[in-house]
Amino acid sequence: MNELLTWTLAAVAVAVVLLLVGLGKRRQNRARADAERREAERLALEQAAFAARQQNAPAEAERAEADAQAVREVEESLNARLAEQRAEEDRIEAERARAEQAEAERRAQEAAAREAEEARLAQARAEAERLAREQAEREAAEAAAAAAEAARQAEEEARRQAEAERQAREQAEREAAEAARVAEEARLRAEAQAQAERLAREQAEREAAEAAAAEAARQAEEARLRVEAQAQAERLAREQAEREAAEAARQAEHARRLAEESAARASAAEAERLAAQAAEQAAEQEAESRRAAEAATATRELRADETLVLVADDSKIVRVKISRLLTGQSYRVALAESGEQALELLAAERPHVVITDVEMPGIDGFELTRQVRAHPAWSDLPVLMITSSDDKREQADAAGVTQLLGKPYSEEALIAAIERARLAVRMPA
Repeated sequence: MNELLTWTLAAVAVAVVLLLVGLGKRRQNRARADAERREAERLALEQAAFAARQQNAPAEAERAEADAQAVREVEESLNARLAEQRAEEDRIEAERARAEQAEAERRAQEAAAREAEEARLAQARAEAERLAREQAEREAAEAAAAAAEAARQAEEEARRQAEAERQAREQAEREAAEAARVAEEARLRAEAQAQAERLAREQAEREAAEAAAAEAARQAEEARLRVEAQAQAERLAREQAEREAAEAARQAEHARRLAEESAARASAAEAERLAAQAAEQAAEQEAESRRAAEAATATRELRADETLVLVADDSKIVRVKISRLLTGQSYRVALAESGEQALELLAAERPHVVITDVEMPGIDGFELTRQVRAHPAWSDLPVLMITSSDDKREQADAAGVTQLLGKPYSEEALIAAIERARLAVRMPA
């Protein structure tokens, strides 16, 4: 916008200068034509006077001196007017020269201002990229606490990159005052720097992904051990219940035999009392076994810090925004910039919720949802889709999307959907 306004003002200034020059030339041409006309009139008058004198020489002799004097006065008046005209032309030419000089100075100032503004914008963009990069590195370090060595190397790389950016900015500021050749060299250096930054970001993201994969493998192993321990506890509880039930049955049989023997020695009422006591003991033992089995299989709800949310979006800004929102709610977050990377993260560790964009390079959000629904281990995963289009409802329903959120979406609605998925998961107590 600033550049367009600058060029518009420059065009207006040039048009004004050209108009002034045209007016000056027009005035010069008009003054020159007037002088030529007056000179022609003077010559015509002189010729007429000379002819009259030839015809009326005796009568005009007395007026000759007066006519000569009048002619001299006319000539002096014409000379004075010509001098004024030349002075006016010189003044207009000087004004035009000053206007052209002022316009040249203004263009030079505008060019310098544009170069300074471009340098400032380049510096601002570099600073914004550096801040975004540092924020991403900090979040990667928080999400991958077990990868301390990788985070340290990424931080060291970020410091070296910041130093390189500072040196590049200082070099760009020094070169901003030089000619076009130096500006072109600065642009080439900036492109090389951008390439280096991209490689550094890719390296940091790869290291963060490897660290996240290691953490995911560790957590998966812990979950497997917990499940095995739970299964072992359930098996032991069942065996204990079976042993207690067998013992209760044995005691009941012993009581029955005692009752039969007592029936031979005592009254039938005493035998019934003993049988009732044996049956009551067996019922108590069975209830105790049932309570022990229920305690062995007790569950609890999934905690927020145990909830893993997979975010798939090709926009880094959206990924960072959602990651900040979810980590602020104590959720664990895994980030993917494409559908292919999202499937790789799904295979490494099963999340509890998937959040995906619609349009992504390669596998889009619909295809990602279809593949999630087709996989036996992921088919029941809640899938939240974020889109700015209002005509994606049928496609989303056909693909198996759990909930469709519009752009801009409500953060409360997103958190509520994740909470519903979290509360639906039960964990061993």
